[in-house]
Amino acid sequence: MTRMGTGRSGWAAGAVVALLAAALVAAPSLRAAEDVVVAQPESAGMSSERLKRIDSFIQEYIDTDRIAGAVTLVARKGKVVHFEAQGWRDKEDGVPMTKDTIFVLMSMTKPIVSTALMMLFEEGRFLLDDPISKWIPEYENHTVRINRDGVRPLTVPEARPVTVRHVLTHTSGLTLNPQGKGLTQEQIDHVTNHGKGWPTLAERVAHAAVIPGAFHPGDEWQYGDSTDYVAVLVEKISGQSIDDFLRERIFEPLGMTDTYYYVPREKVERMASVYRPDGNGKIELMVSPTYIEPTRMFRGIAGLAGTASDYYRFARMIANGGELDGTRLLGRMTVDNMISNHIGGDRPVYIRGGGYGFGLGFGVLTNSAQAPDALSIGSYTWGGAYGTLYWADPVEDLIGILMIQIRPYNHLSIRPLFSNVVTQAVVDSLSNQKPTIMGRPTPR
Repeated sequence: MTRMGTGRSGWAAGAVVALLAAALVAAPSLRAAEDVVVAQPESAGMSSERLKRIDSFIQEYIDTDRIAGAVTLVARKGKVVHFEAQGWRDKEDGVPMTKDTIFVLMSMTKPIVSTALMMLFEEGRFLLDDPISKWIPEYENHTVRINRDGVRPLTVPEARPVTVRHVLTHTSGLTLNPQGKGLTQEQIDHVTNHGKGWPTLAERVAHAAVIPGAFHPGDEWQYGDSTDYVAVLVEKISGQSIDDFLRERIFEPLGMTDTYYYVPREKVERMASVYRPDGNGKIELMVSPTYIEPTRMFRGIAGLAGTASDYYRFARMIANGGELDGTRLLGRMTVDNMISNHIGGDRPVYIRGGGYGFGLGFGVLTNSAQAPDALSIGSYTWGGAYGTLYWADPVEDLIGILMIQIRPYNHLSIRPLFSNVVTQAVVDSLSNQKPTIMGRPTPR
């Protein structure tokens, strides 16, 4: 046994040992996004036996060649009770799906970007009904095309300005696509930079102001480019790119170590291939993972890629009322506002099916008799164009995450059926509970 010396050299050696020990202590928190501890389901009021149905449900889709693979995660009462990887990350090369697989999130980017803007809302930077022209002046005198299905374009001034609330709730009527909007070729060239595109989202949004809106702001719900405007507002108000803001203010504080706009070269091998259905509904390869050189284009409607465990950390933060593991990003009342319906009951959120309204970045279940999902009223959710899905049921304190990569996926019922096989595993009684919706007691 070698004794540590005294004096300057001994002090230095001791300091190194202390630093190494501190690093070892700190290491688990740095790996927390991947080191998910799965609790005994019964400790959270769920059945171990019934949760196994998720595995057989997913496996059937894999065995029938309708998806290549999936990662599924279920949590209740702050405990992960199910976390499984099944099938193939890359079926052609025989690479199995793993829990740390990185998925292209597509529109599951939207709730995260919306959260970023609401963090600035809490700093007193704006009101929800402020016009976006305060930061994007090109929209100060915006127009609306009132006969958008007609032959001759007819535009009129907006009945009211597009506001922050409108872009958060997809009721703005705004789009970045100039085609079919009655524009001249000169105007289309203005929007598209003569077909070359713009290097940043802010430039693209500013030049798109010549495109008339699809309707007067607030009159309808239309899924489209609204969250791109949310991203630009984050940049204008904060003075940071949305990429920097998300990394510094959300991903790093929450320990989301595998979520990026541009996946680093050394992690591309962990990305899942994207598939599409062939003429018989069987999968065929659409996109193999490749490294993409980073640019300055960071969109709000899509663009992020990440793991199921990373997205769970974001989902748990929202479910906790803005806090995770002692790190608070939002206040509880702000979260309550975000997951409340802001669009009334007469503007169908058609992309989620019946029974849904929309909050500030999230679809909100308002009528369980019309909704395709087996969730409680007040549940909030969003998914991505490659089949990814996330929802949270605040009545049951239940979170479900489904990660698959197939486009289109609407020939499958896997997303709404996923809620069935998750919720049937809840077996505890509500007799000794006081469930809440949006921070308030339920009538039960």
